[in-house]
Amino acid sequence: MTKFPMVVVSNRLPVTVEKRGGELVYSQSDGGLATALSSVEVENRIWVGWPGIASDNLTSSDKSAITKELAKRNCFPVFLTASQIELFYEGYSNDTLWPLFHYFQSFMINRDDYWRSYRSVNKQYSEAIKRVASTDAKVWIHDYHLMLLPNLVRTLLPSALIGYFHHIPFPSFEVYRLLPERKELLEGLLGADLIGFHIFDYARHFLSSCLRLLGLPNDYGTLHVDGRIVKIDSFPISIDYAYFAALREEPDVVSSYASLLANFYGQKLIFSIDRLDYSKGILERLEGYKRFLEDNPKYLGQVTMLMIVSPSRTGVESYQQLQTQIEQSVSRINGQYGSAEWAPISYQFQTLALKEIVPMYMAADTMLVTPRRDGMNLVAKEYIASKGRSAGVLILSEMAGAVEELPEALDVNPNDSKAIAKAIKTSFEMPKKEKIERLKVMQGRIEEHDVKIWSKNFLTALDRVRKLQCEASVSNLSGETLKQMKGAFKTAKNRLLLLDYDGTLQTFKSSPSPSAAAPSDRLYSLIQKLAVRRNTTLVIVSGRSREALESWFGKLNIDLVAEHDAWRKERGRWQNLSIDFAPVKSLVLPVLKDYVSRTPGSKIEEKDFAIVWHYRNVPVELALVRAFTIAHELRAAIGDKDATVHKGNKIIEVKPENVSKRAAVESIIGRSNYDFILCAGDDYTDEDMFEVAPEASYTVKVGPGDTDAKYRVPTVAAMVRVLEGLVSD
Repeated sequence: MTKFPMVVVSNRLPVTVEKRGGELVYSQSDGGLATALSSVEVENRIWVGWPGIASDNLTSSDKSAITKELAKRNCFPVFLTASQIELFYEGYSNDTLWPLFHYFQSFMINRDDYWRSYRSVNKQYSEAIKRVASTDAKVWIHDYHLMLLPNLVRTLLPSALIGYFHHIPFPSFEVYRLLPERKELLEGLLGADLIGFHIFDYARHFLSSCLRLLGLPNDYGTLHVDGRIVKIDSFPISIDYAYFAALREEPDVVSSYASLLANFYGQKLIFSIDRLDYSKGILERLEGYKRFLEDNPKYLGQVTMLMIVSPSRTGVESYQQLQTQIEQSVSRINGQYGSAEWAPISYQFQTLALKEIVPMYMAADTMLVTPRRDGMNLVAKEYIASKGRSAGVLILSEMAGAVEELPEALDVNPNDSKAIAKAIKTSFEMPKKEKIERLKVMQGRIEEHDVKIWSKNFLTALDRVRKLQCEASVSNLSGETLKQMKGAFKTAKNRLLLLDYDGTLQTFKSSPSPSAAAPSDRLYSLIQKLAVRRNTTLVIVSGRSREALESWFGKLNIDLVAEHDAWRKERGRWQNLSIDFAPVKSLVLPVLKDYVSRTPGSKIEEKDFAIVWHYRNVPVELALVRAFTIAHELRAAIGDKDATVHKGNKIIEVKPENVSKRAAVESIIGRSNYDFILCAGDDYTDEDMFEVAPEASYTVKVGPGDTDAKYRVPTVAAMVRVLEGLVSD
């Protein structure tokens, strides 16, 4: 099968397949995403997605024929059964994620079979991508149906450059945390190299959830995930402006436009078009229009609201109820305010082609776009593009992502019927010159930043991430590199292993108590094997106390460095630096005790030559604020004393200024002529070791972050496996 360097992935293909009378029929798919991406200009691209027909109704020859026909259209199908469509698409995607992400959490349905199907279908998509993508392909994944997919593709195609774009709102942490599978979805998305949202607010909410659920802080939108840079940014999607400008000139569009002007002659025409959905604010919009008629009786008989609602999920009870409520509201308004000659609302429940909608955009004096929550809303931009040089006013919900790009629109709170009524009145009374000027500014902005620019900006940013990754890359200690290191270890005559403990050999524990971090039987056995290896010197260089290290490893023939070199155990004897740390402790302890009393989950750890404030169990955002404040106050408290304040992994540590792992490592390396040195650590204290290690050393950073180490492993478990590989012979 042909492999492609560019793969676009979405739930639906831009081509829909149907079976009519035993024949396969192909047509262009509806929807903003299909329309937007169809105009993206990328050569040698294939699009992966569902062709819109349940595979239960297809024979194997049907599937083969569909695959061949779609290949001609640069598409590759993912065939889904009726059950998968019900559970994955209608279920988890639209009954669980859609309502929650639009802040209708009371509508959210949680079911285990929904989630199982969602995982299974995402896996099916990843396997389809692997079939058509080159090993280093650029893969662009779209929308909430496929939030697990980036990490699945990362596993199957480690060298791929992966982008993900989220086309609906991303909710605040307080809402997102309600989702049972909240962590799994974040981890799925973080398989991407670039994650895009419509507006910064959504990106900010995503970053907040990563921080509070996964403990991943960001640096101006940059995350470090398993040693890999992941960028989070906003890219407001747009429309194909030139296409709408061209549609205005087509004869059938011009004819329909003229008919509308004739039909609504002498009327102010308000246009409203939406898919049937509770997020669109249709009922609230009707209430706002009703209030306008009530407050402005002079407009009775002189204004018509042309309202189109497209059928959507009509088999779902809540949508059926919404349809009924809309129709009842329309009937009440028409009955209360209308007459035999005039109806305030012209209502249609049907799906219209774009060529039928554009004349309505052109004829509308006022466009009402008032969703209660919307990721972007391209209808607003379509209206502006379709107006040309004629006058019109856009009334736009402040809950739609588009409002940030269109400040010349009249923005309203979609839940405020009084505000909607007032905006309608303002739109009618606004001078024509002002209407045209506002439209002209918005048209210029949309034309300049159309959908082609949107896609180009995203793909350029994706390439930029790869460049950043290469510039900041540290070689992974795996494959051929790991094989070479094992060979060097095996043939060496005099080996030295310098190993940090917490975050390197042992995962961080929620409790600062030494017993919680004691080595497992597996880890102790590994250390023991390394300790008895001929011609091998093993040193554990840790910030842990002398008592903790002695209780764990005191019986082994290894050297120990405690409290970052305040204590050393060499040849079975402990020695310490001659430092009086008591005066510093007396200054620091009152500050920390005050904060512990006000910060649930934090603890103080006292060592002989250090004092540590632990905040691993403190809520993340509070912890960041406290850590900044405490560090500032501790430095002020210490004054000119010979001590420093350091921020570590969920700790703030105060220790003597001249105590560091640098001195310990320099001393140990100077004791002998080693022909193999392995130095491994995970945080800022270990960078001192990496800096002074000889050039030929194998220096290894465990986990993410900038480093002077030559190599990296992603986790403690990976580091342990590396060490086990050294003694496996």
